[in-house]
Amino acid sequence: MCMECGCGENNGNNRLQFNAEGYTENSAKEVEKNLLGLPGVMYVHIHAHDGETTIDYDPKKTKLGEILKVFAKYDVEANI
Repeated sequence: MCMECGCGENNGNNRLQFNAEGYTENSAKEVEKNLLGLPGVMYVHIHAHDGETTIDYDPKKTKLGEILKVFAKYDVEANI
């Protein structure tokens, strides 16, 4: 669990935790903003400095492919 924000508590949602490559401070903010705009994405936390990424989402509302498209848009490689 992240000591800063407490990420790691999934509250019954599906959770993705992975490392991504290619974040900048700006792209991390944009990826987070765009992911949170998808239906069913309830939580996003990105550590831009090391690529650690956590996403809680409802796969009935948003498919994994839609999430991956956001990363591709910002040239970030999601290592899921």
